[in-house]
Amino acid sequence: MTTSPTSQTGPTVATSAASAATAAGGRTAEQYALYLAALRADSDRMLDVVTDLEAPVPTCPGWTVRDAVVHTGSVFSHKVACMRLPEGPQQLSDWDHGPAEGADLDSVLAWFRERRDELVEQLETRGPDASAYTWYDDDKTVGFWYRRMAQEVAVHRVDVESGTGMQSPVGHDLAVDGIDEVLDWFLRFQADDVGPDGPGRGTVAVRTGDHIWRVTLNADDIDLSREPGPSDALVTGEASELYLWLWGRRPDTAVQVEGDADLVAGFRARLKVVTQ
Repeated sequence: MTTSPTSQTGPTVATSAASAATAAGGRTAEQYALYLAALRADSDRMLDVVTDLEAPVPTCPGWTVRDAVVHTGSVFSHKVACMRLPEGPQQLSDWDHGPAEGADLDSVLAWFRERRDELVEQLETRGPDASAYTWYDDDKTVGFWYRRMAQEVAVHRVDVESGTGMQSPVGHDLAVDGIDEVLDWFLRFQADDVGPDGPGRGTVAVRTGDHIWRVTLNADDIDLSREPGPSDALVTGEASELYLWLWGRRPDTAVQVEGDADLVAGFRARLKVVTQ
């Protein structure tokens, strides 16, 4: 079965500032401001809702809330090292891996707040145009980390909330931008991580509102288009739910799937590898 996103969405797609800027290879001052505001808000939310560090995290089986908080804080510290060190962190001592083993709630949250504040200070002081080590060939600026860290904390804020029973959606604009990020920077750019002869062959269209991405799964790589056209399968959903589904935080019932189910299964299997 071949679906046609053109007939379902009309000729205008990816029209938000977030998607248009990303497709053009640059971002606006307003987009960077969104990233910083989201980073602050989501990290503050993590600090506000955590009461039990040992509670399980349903969205990330095997993790506790402690694991999610410490992981996120250590990622913040690692990215500070990416900005401070021209070649990025080279040894384990270049960043902070977490508070003392068995630290109590207040100590863990204080440590997390310090790592968040350190990250924000580095982002603001350097500004998005400054050069920085990144793993993405097409963007070696601090602006890369504005986006990546806003998206990182959005996902892990959802993880922490799931361990408290107080979940809330990802903001629409950030979710649309996050869909673009995971499909481009992770699924396409990191296709080598899947290995040769990856699962699935064909084109999956991903759509939320009037935003659309067409992802063609080849044996060894991914082609990504932000233009309407034919596809073999179509995955649609509300922006936050679709974004979290792509990150493996929502079940298949969170989205609507049409067309080749085996292709969508291969698409999701590849996503699982690159988003681990």
